[in-house]
Amino acid sequence: MGLAVDLPRNEVGIAAALGVLKQQFGEAFHTGQSMREQHGHTTTWIETQAPDAVIFPKSTQEVSDIVKTCATHKVPVIAYGTGTSLEGHVNAPAGGVCIDLTEMNSVVAVNAEDLDCVVQPGVTREQMNLDLRDQGLFFPIDPGANASLGGMASTRASGTNAVRYGTMKDNILSLEVVLPSGEVIRTASRAKKSSAGYDLTRLMIGSEGTLGIITEITLKLQGIPEAMSSARCSFETIDAACQAVMMTIQYGIPVARIELLDSLAVKAANDYSKLDLPEHHLLLLEFHGSETGVAEQAEMFGHIAEEVGGTGFEWTQKAEDRNKLWQARHDMYWAALALRPGAKGISTDVCVPISRLAECVTLAKDKADELGLISTVVGHVGDGNFHMLPLVDMDNPDEVAAAQGYVSWLNDVAIEMGGTCTGEHGIGQGKKPYLRKELGGAVDVMAAIKAAIDPDGIMNPGKIF
Repeated sequence: MGLAVDLPRNEVGIAAALGVLKQQFGEAFHTGQSMREQHGHTTTWIETQAPDAVIFPKSTQEVSDIVKTCATHKVPVIAYGTGTSLEGHVNAPAGGVCIDLTEMNSVVAVNAEDLDCVVQPGVTREQMNLDLRDQGLFFPIDPGANASLGGMASTRASGTNAVRYGTMKDNILSLEVVLPSGEVIRTASRAKKSSAGYDLTRLMIGSEGTLGIITEITLKLQGIPEAMSSARCSFETIDAACQAVMMTIQYGIPVARIELLDSLAVKAANDYSKLDLPEHHLLLLEFHGSETGVAEQAEMFGHIAEEVGGTGFEWTQKAEDRNKLWQARHDMYWAALALRPGAKGISTDVCVPISRLAECVTLAKDKADELGLISTVVGHVGDGNFHMLPLVDMDNPDEVAAAQGYVSWLNDVAIEMGGTCTGEHGIGQGKKPYLRKELGGAVDVMAAIKAAIDPDGIMNPGKIF
C-alpha cells in the first residue's frame, strides 16, 4: 500500500537487547513469527511491520526494566493493548520490542465515594464495567471495540457516549508512565482539579506511545443512570438527519448517544444482525436520567424529528430492545464487510463543526459514488464525527488508488471546513500526511517535546511525525 514507512534498523542494538531480555524474561519473551506478526498487525490497509520480539510484563517494574534495556541499546519500544487501533499504531517500522500489556489487567482500587478508580492498562472497558456494575458505577467511554484502557488513553479514544461524557481526556485524572529512560512518573493526584504545573496527564493522553508507556490509570466514574431509553428515527435525506442532530444539541437535550447510519449501513445492519429497520438514513439515540426524564427527552427529540421530516420514530426503555439495537451498531464494521465478501474495509474518520456536518457527509457520500466506491457512513454525529468505510478489492490497483485518493480528499475537506483529519482514530502512520495541514507550526512544537523527552526516538517511532 505504501502508507507504512520503513525506518533504519539498529541491528547490533536489537541483537544485544534481545539477548539480555530473553535471559531476563524467559517464557514471557517471544520471537516466533506468528506472535510477532500478530503484534505488528493493523486492522486497516497499512502493511504489517512486525517487531523483533514480544514481551508480556506483569508489573510497572518489569516494563521499566524492559525500557531501560532498550534505552541502553537504542532499540525501539512499541506498547500493545488489544490491537484494535486503525491507523497502524502498533507497527514496528524499525523493528524492536513490543510490550504487550494484556497481563497487567488488574483493577487496583475502586474509590466509590470519590467516583474514581485505579486500573492497570490491560484492563478492557467491558471488564471494567463488569467489575463496577455491582457498585452502581460505570465508565462511559465506549469506542465500540473492547479496547484496553491503556490503548484508549494512548489514542485519546471516544465513541458513542462522547456527546454527553466527553472523550478519554475528560475522564482521566492521573497516569503512571514509564518514560523512555525507564524512569517511572505519576502525572497528577486523584484530586478532581489541580493548578499544579504543566498538565502532563493530557500531554500523555493521545501521545500514542511516543512519549512513554502508560502502566496505571486513574479514571473518573459515573453512577449508573436510574433509567435509560433508546430511540430511532428514519430520514429521507442526510441533511434532514443532521438538522435533527443540530437542533437536539442546540435545544440542550442531554442526549447520551446520537448515531447516524446511512441507508447502506442500515441495510448492512439488517442483513448481519437480523433486524428489520426501514432502509433509510437512520438516527439512533440514547438518553440517561430518571424514569420521567428519559421519557421527556425521547419525546422532545420526537417532536424535533417530526419537524424536519423524520418518520417511524420509536423509543423504548426495555433493556433487551436497547441492547439488541446498540449491539448491531457496534457490529457495523463486520456488517459492512459482509456487503462485499473478500473486500478490505478502509476505515477512516474525520470530525467537523456540527454546522458543517450535513455538508461534509453529503460531499463524502457523493464523492464515493463518483469514484465507484462502496462505502457506508456511520457517525457519532452529536459531536460532528463520522466514519467512511470504502470496501476495496486490494488486488485491483485502480480501486486501491481510488480509495487512497478518496481518503486524502476527505481529510483535506474536513480540515478546510475547520475540522480535523481524525476525531478519534489518532494519527499513527495513516494520518501523518494531514497533521501539518491541520496544525501548521504546532507540529514543530510537538516534535520538540518528543525530542526533549525521547532524544533517541525509541518510543513507537514512525508515528505522528
